Amino acid sequence: MEILEKFASLFIEVWKNGISGVNISEIIIAILIFFLFLLLRGIFTKFVVRRLEKYVARTTNNFDNSLVSALIGPTKFFPIVIGFFVATSYVTLGDGTQDFIDNANRTLITIIIFWTIHQLIGPLSAIIKSVGDLLSRDLLNWIIKAIKILILILGAAAVLELWGIKIGPIIAGLGLFGVAVALGAQDLFKNLISGILVLVERRFRVGDWIYVEGVIEGSVENIGFRSTVVRRFDKSLATIPNFQFAEKAVINNSQITHRKIDWLIGLEYKTSVEQLTKIRDEIEKHINGSKDFSKDKGTFISIKVDQFSASSIDIRVLCFTSTKYFLEWLEIKDRLVLEIKRIVEKNGSSFAFPSQSIYVEKNL
Repeated sequence: MEILEKFASLFIEVWKNGISGVNISEIIIAILIFFLFLLLRGIFTKFVVRRLEKYVARTTNNFDNSLVSALIGPTKFFPIVIGFFVATSYVTLGDGTQDFIDNANRTLITIIIFWTIHQLIGPLSAIIKSVGDLLSRDLLNWIIKAIKILILILGAAAVLELWGIKIGPIIAGLGLFGVAVALGAQDLFKNLISGILVLVERRFRVGDWIYVEGVIEGSVENIGFRSTVVRRFDKSLATIPNFQFAEKAVINNSQITHRKIDWLIGLEYKTSVEQLTKIRDEIEKHINGSKDFSKDKGTFISIKVDQFSASSIDIRVLCFTSTKYFLEWLEIKDRLVLEIKRIVEKNGSSFAFPSQSIYVEKNL
């Protein structure tokens, strides 16, 4: 019996002192409290969050959909934060351990605050994009990404400060490191600044067809921090450093209102004045009577006998098509070529081709 009494006394002592002086019963109760909040989290997610998702899915407003989707993560994490706080509040701890637990609670609260702010940037960006007349969509996306990164940095700094880690020396060290990197990465910053200028000046957007002489021609697929991705006419992808677009002229074919046709039609020198006049007038009549060609303000139609070339008399055809789309422009040109050939042949003339006369001198 004495042995059993000693064992019971030792058991009670261990139970009371537990781990680091904490009563084991308090630890068990704290664990049960934490698991209770985990259970409540599951119930809340299943019945509240999912019903809320179904409700906003039926609305026509995209803002509430994005808001609910963005806050699901922090919402699921919030019961864990509360559960840990309530569980640790129930346990009686020593001064050193209590300070550690307090810092852990503050860290969890800081994380959920900055996480929530970070997640709210996405839905709020839809409202920010209402100033699209002032800033391009791509530039706004850059700004939103920068804000998100800044929030993450501030959150990390706040957590480090809670644990007594001074961020001042870290920032100073990063500053010196940044100077060293900047000296060795001048091209990177050059491209970055050029990319911002491209977006601010709205030289082109994603989806535009651009042409930069000696560099690239194609459709813009992505405007990045350092480079722009362009899909060429043969469907291959090209990654172009942004400084190319800042230093050279960019022709944005997606912004044109009409496509131009500017041809020189060379006729044989044996073509008479009467034939030239008829050919010119019939071409002009055809273009003026066709819906393929624009008569809008700012465009014009000019069909003139232009010049005497080395091997031909040239008629200049200058006009603008009604369409701005490339494939439709090709179809209009196709029809116009056939019609001009028909007019020339109908009037008994022919197209000239480069020729050269050679005179051979005979020695008598």
